[in-house]
Amino acid sequence: MKKVLLIMVALFCVTTVSAQSKVKEAANYVASQKWSVGLRATYGVQAVAECFYADKAYLEGRIGLFNGLSADFAVLHNWNCYNWNWTPNAGSWFLDAGVGGNIGGQRGFCYGGVVGMVKFGIKFNKVPIRLAIDYSPAINIGGTYGESDSAHRVGLYSAGFFNGALSATWCF
Repeated sequence: MKKVLLIMVALFCVTTVSAQSKVKEAANYVASQKWSVGLRATYGVQAVAECFYADKAYLEGRIGLFNGLSADFAVLHNWNCYNWNWTPNAGSWFLDAGVGGNIGGQRGFCYGGVVGMVKFGIKFNKVPIRLAIDYSPAINIGGTYGESDSAHRVGLYSAGFFNGALSATWCF
């Protein structure tokens, strides 16, 4: 009985040390990633570039087309708020949040304002891919312009408040 107990304790110790080295290896792999590029699919498509300049912070730039008519450009400063190790063999889960600004428009209409972001996703261990779902509300001031002075109108543009998306980025 003592031998069985001793073998079980030894196996537990070996498993714990092995798991800790895998977690450290995964953390070093994530920390070594400096850039990420990919796509963000919402009611349009945006190209996304992320620059990881600190351990828990990165800049994100987005440019995209919506409904085939309007264009949007956004720059956000994001923070990594929390990480979970729910699936250590697959990857690490993360929760990021950020704030920034955006501009955009289409023929006869332009807007600019503040955009926020909350992102939940997974960074895979064996493949340098980040998959995420995010909510990115924007509060914009928009205006129409035309040839006559009566065509100029300025107001709150609330369509950006309902902006959720799926994103996939390749890290390098």
